[in-house]
Amino acid sequence: MKKRGQFITSCLALMVLMTVVLVGCGSNNNTSSNAKATEAGAATTAATEATATTEPAVKKPTVAFVYIGPPGDGGYTYQHDQGRQYMEKELGIKADFVENVPESADAERIITELAQSHDIVFTTSFGYMDFTLNVAGKFPNVKFLHASGYKTAENMGTYFGKNYQASYLSGIAAGKMTKNNQLGYVGAFPISEVIYNLNAFTLGAQSVNPDVKVNVVWTNTWYDPTTERQAAISLLDKGADVLLAYQDSPATLQAAAERGAFAGGNDSDMSKYAPDNYLTNPVWNWGPYYVKAVQAVMDGTWKSEQYSGDMADGMVELAPFGNKIPDDVKKLVEDAKSKIITGELEVFTGPISDNQGNVKVQDGQKLTLEEVLGMNWLVKGVQGTIPQ
Repeated sequence: MKKRGQFITSCLALMVLMTVVLVGCGSNNNTSSNAKATEAGAATTAATEATATTEPAVKKPTVAFVYIGPPGDGGYTYQHDQGRQYMEKELGIKADFVENVPESADAERIITELAQSHDIVFTTSFGYMDFTLNVAGKFPNVKFLHASGYKTAENMGTYFGKNYQASYLSGIAAGKMTKNNQLGYVGAFPISEVIYNLNAFTLGAQSVNPDVKVNVVWTNTWYDPTTERQAAISLLDKGADVLLAYQDSPATLQAAAERGAFAGGNDSDMSKYAPDNYLTNPVWNWGPYYVKAVQAVMDGTWKSEQYSGDMADGMVELAPFGNKIPDDVKKLVEDAKSKIITGELEVFTGPISDNQGNVKVQDGQKLTLEEVLGMNWLVKGVQGTIPQ
């Protein structure tokens, strides 16, 4: 009986032990399941909160450009196209463009077609102004930005820059590099934009060489290398030994190089076409403005304005000097550039007379931007007239 009792007691103890073990295992399984459920719930809550607080993606606008010439012109249109590509890279937007659009009724037709499928249309030449304005009136939900013009609407703004600042600096270099005090200027059209740059170039040259004279030839072209080349040759034949051109091609520089003369172009760095005969010239930097304007439309903050950039904000720059420009000339130009950027030097500060002997700007007076943009007279020292 004792053995049987011990056996029963042992069995009871074993049963108790097994019960404890089973209860313990069951308790651990429940704890694990609860923890996993808690973690899953927390993850679901976090995901829900993240979805609720994530802002919807900003819709990127469709953008188009209207070009007066081909992107391969090496000058004006080339720089606009570089600005377009910069904007695309910065904002992740692929823009469309139409090149070689004449400043005629064709422009209005093309601008209209683009407005039907784009949110923003940039028209990049002066002669597009009225056509852009007409189309803007028909498409109030499209934003239009016109380069170099002066007419605006609620959905149309203008943009350009004080490129005459860089023309003045180019004049300083030309005034120092000439040997016979005869400079030449190949002008595109006799409009204010070209006139004030011609005048600034002349004033810059006279600031370091009071005896200098500037002959001007008007081509009535923006991009026609053959015509521009002929105009440059005619100036060289008259004795000019340094030229500057307000044109979209490097034809003037190339013609000058053949005669051993110095020259600069316009809009972009053209040194590669004749590095040993290159002077320097004004350069446009459109990219940052294009980013700013498109971003403003995306942000809903865009408003019509007449934007005018300058050397201080980087829209206007001066191309690097050619290989044979002496260091003392470079220093003169750089010193003047620093003064322009700080505002110490204003290009159109009197006394300034026109080439008919009339005082146009009194001593100490400074022309306003509006007066500069409407300029229709030539400064003293320019040999030529403004065709009517």
